[in-house]
Parts: sequence; C-alpha cells; structure tokens
Amino acid sequence: MKYLDVRLRQPDWMLHPMQLFIREGDAVRYEELRTWNILGPEGDREYELFYAEADREAYVDAIEAVDSIRWYDLTPIDDDSFYVYICQETREEDVRWRQSFATLDLVIVPPVIYDSEAAFYMTVVGAGEDLQAMLERLPDEIDVTVRAIGEYDRRHAPLTGGLTERQLEAVAAAVEVGYYAVPREAGLEAVAERLNCAASTAGTLLQKAQARVMQRLVRQRGRGLLENETNATALDAGK
Repeated sequence: MKYLDVRLRQPDWMLHPMQLFIREGDAVRYEELRTWNILGPEGDREYELFYAEADREAYVDAIEAVDSIRWYDLTPIDDDSFYVYICQETREEDVRWRQSFATLDLVIVPPVIYDSEAAFYMTVVGAGEDLQAMLERLPDEIDVTVRAIGEYDRRHAPLTGGLTERQLEAVAAAVEVGYYAVPREAGLEAVAERLNCAASTAGTLLQKAQARVMQRLVRQRGRGLLENETNATALDAGK
C-alpha cells in the first residue's frame, strides 16, 4: 500500500471563495478539512467538517457571502479556534479536479490542509499505479508538487503539511548554515543571505514554520494518546 503526499495549487477561477478569503487576507492562520461526505442524486450536495484558527467574526462574514453554502454550524473551541460544519452545493470547479480520482482505488487520508497561498496538501493512499494515474489525470491548470511517496505508515505522518514553500525554504536554509546546530553555528543573517531577504523576514519565516510544526506535533501526540486510551478501554471492556 503506497501513499502520496501532494500539494495542489489551483488557478484563480477554480478556487472556492473561502480559499480566496484565506489567501487575500490574514484572518485565517490555519485551516484543515477534517472529514467530508458527498451526497445527492448526482453527488451535488456535500457535508464538510473544518477546523480553523482564525478571526471568527471575519470568517463568519466570509462564509455567509458564499452562494454555494446552504447552511453552516460553527462551534467555538476557544477565542482563536473553532469547528465549522458545512452543507454546500457541489461546485463544477471542484468536480473538475475530483474526476482525477474517479474509478481509481484510492482514498484520501484526512486532514486536508490549506495554506496561506490557497493551495492545499493531502495524503492519498492506494496502489502505486493508481496514484500515478491520478497525477496524470489532474487538470493541466493545477500546479502539482509531490512532497513524498512511499509505503504508508500513519505513525510517521509528515509534520510540515501546513508550511508554505517559502517557510520550508527558510527551514532548509537554516539547517544548511547551522542555525539549528548545538551550539549554533550561524545566525539569522546567514539564513537571510541564503534566502536573499532581510534578517527580520527570515526570522518571521522561521518563527511561523516552527510554530506550525510544534502545533501539529502536539496535535498528533494528542491524537495518539486518545487512540491508546480508546484501545485500552476497548480491551478492558472485552475482558
């Protein structure tokens, strides 16, 4: 069983209004699609559960302006994060790229993560030939970046899915110059020189990358602990 970690960047005309909202403003700091279901006589209605870290008021204003959304239910977690359960009409623009999966024995492993450039990252699992077929079937207008491929092992899920390409470049440059060495061998100026940007910009890129990786690491650990507790409870119940 193979897996494929891929980043897809759609042209503007194909973007969902909420993707444009993410890209064109700074209200959304992080968003992921947790799960979904496509229903209706012709797959013309879909239900989706999102997790978001964002300015709630701005997010609500944006989602209420989307014509394809029939209704939504927002559940706050704290001041900075919330879940959003959405029912919306399936858009023709989405059908266009989803057709690349049709008739193939593939599954998408949640979450699907959206970045600040309106692109999204997902992990697809199936046979190697089906994964290759999917890549070949994707519309030419979509920019495709294969980030990893190999034998699927959920224990080793990537931590970098929420990072932009520029943030990944900054982390790579920092590693190369010894910024993360112990003791540290180079400062932000050396990273900035590699990136051809100001030291303050390099620092911001690294801070955002580090924050996202640490947050995802903690979430993954939390999910693992929850799974262990659930498994232990099930075992106890079966005694």
